[in-house]
Amino acid sequence: MGFFSGLEAEAYDRSYSDRELTLRMAAYFRPHVRRLVIIVLAILTYSAAGAATPLIVARGVDLMAESGRRELVYLLAGALFAIGLLVWGANWVRRRLTTRAVADVMLRLREDAFSAAAEHDLSFYDEFASGRIVSRITSDTQDFSQVVVLITDLVGQVLQALILLAVLVSIEPRLTLWLVATLPVLFAVALAFRRMARAVTRRGFRALANVNAIIKEAVTGIAVAKNFRQEHAIYQEFSQVNQQSYSINVLRGLVLAMVFPTLNALGGAGTALLVYVGGLSVAQGVISVGAWYLFLTSLDRFWFPVLNLSAFWSQVQNGLSAAAPVFALIDAEHAVVQTDSRPVPRLRGEITFDKLDFFYKPGEPVLQGFDLHIGAGENLALVGHTGAGKSSIAKLIARFYEFQGGRLLIDDMDIRTFDLRSYRRQLGIVSQTPFLFSGTVAENIRYARPEASDAEIEDLARRIGEGEWLESLPQGLGTEVGERGVHLSMGQRQLVSLMRVLVQRPAIFILDEATASIDPFTEAQIQQALRLILAETTSVLIAHRLSTVKAADRIIVLDHGRIIEQGDHRSLMAAGGHYADLYNTYFRHQSLEYVERASQVALGD
Repeated sequence: MGFFSGLEAEAYDRSYSDRELTLRMAAYFRPHVRRLVIIVLAILTYSAAGAATPLIVARGVDLMAESGRRELVYLLAGALFAIGLLVWGANWVRRRLTTRAVADVMLRLREDAFSAAAEHDLSFYDEFASGRIVSRITSDTQDFSQVVVLITDLVGQVLQALILLAVLVSIEPRLTLWLVATLPVLFAVALAFRRMARAVTRRGFRALANVNAIIKEAVTGIAVAKNFRQEHAIYQEFSQVNQQSYSINVLRGLVLAMVFPTLNALGGAGTALLVYVGGLSVAQGVISVGAWYLFLTSLDRFWFPVLNLSAFWSQVQNGLSAAAPVFALIDAEHAVVQTDSRPVPRLRGEITFDKLDFFYKPGEPVLQGFDLHIGAGENLALVGHTGAGKSSIAKLIARFYEFQGGRLLIDDMDIRTFDLRSYRRQLGIVSQTPFLFSGTVAENIRYARPEASDAEIEDLARRIGEGEWLESLPQGLGTEVGERGVHLSMGQRQLVSLMRVLVQRPAIFILDEATASIDPFTEAQIQQALRLILAETTSVLIAHRLSTVKAADRIIVLDHGRIIEQGDHRSLMAAGGHYADLYNTYFRHQSLEYVERASQVALGD
């Protein structure tokens, strides 16, 4: 792996100028204007107090020298103590409000980023690693929020520098002119660091995103890795990207760490120049020794905010580089584009594909001029070899992907005109690998209809195999399913997924049947649950079970996106065509296996 390998931008990333990013960031600060004003006032207070301290000390010493009154010492000490309390109080207010602003900005940005991620189409997640998306929502937003601290620091440094500059002018205008002449050099060097800091910081965030992506994939697939004894392999893969992230971030730290030493060196050169010029002026009697000393004392305080200001753009690159990928995620265009957002009435479930064209990648068509009509309430099974287009048809009905030509009508209405939230409430979808969320069985069943009561769920559950499957669960509906349903068998997960659809009562049901083998009793319960759903919906079934195929009203046989045969099981078998070949290859053994296993159970084997 090359040093910068894997650090390329995602296809949806955009190039934002600093001005664009600053304006976008300002929108997040706008609701906190009042809080920021108080922060600025607090900064102004302690900056003014800090700048005034050397003047008060100098004036107090002069008065004591002139009058010889000892009580002035107590007065001066009391004034300095009061200034210290004022600085502490102002700084406490500033930091408290800044912390709250940081938390609020990060909260809103994460909400926007997560909302955008949730709204993206499935095609978005097919193309981009979810671990990198997670990194943008978590790590990048955290770094972005720190810009609030940088901005408040910037305001403080500006105010403090202006106040101290005024103080220096009042002390000695001629030396101040020499000081001002050195500032452009300082800012020019600081700006030179800006581009370098932006480049390495951007790479640092991408490297961290790669680490997050590898960790997520490894943890998600840990069972497979253990089955094949590949723990060392996934560790090696993680170690490789982790080492890359380490190297990139060391370089990033080095670049950012060079900013202040370089600027401090230039500041030291500026001070040396003023010492030289001031010393000559004192020797020539142009300025007094006291004014020169007071100027140099105040100069030390002046350099600190000026150096911070000079380094600001290099420091803020961390926030700007973090903001860019977050905004890119929010701004990423949706592949599925609706032409209207009409509310969807209760659907009958009639589906029409009219000369529809669809591809995942240009030049690789999946469906071309595809025509298919599914009647309301019809039970349609899709069969065919892998890549025939079965899943694509289901995904298009669910409006997870955009088609490129033709029309897709639902009850004679263009699917592109629907409000998708309203439409998908009437879709019941069960994927080939049922996904369950951590929680109880009841919570997973009512996922699509949170208002469903336990009594309603239990009543439906007992309509399947007289509730035997429910009684097999340790705590019934209250059984914890674990992450991804790991505490349940595959058959139980399928039953919970089907129950989730039953409770939802959709108008259109899409099922991508699981290929996993399960026992005959669970198979019978699954078929019973399916019959309950099919009786009330238009159903599109990507069939892998013989029982499902035989029960279908119509079977569509697909080959490379074309319908080559259609009819019921008996007529297609009689035709002796492609379906008969599929049956003999994939389905016939299921019939024999089922009979054999059922016989063994009956004999008590």
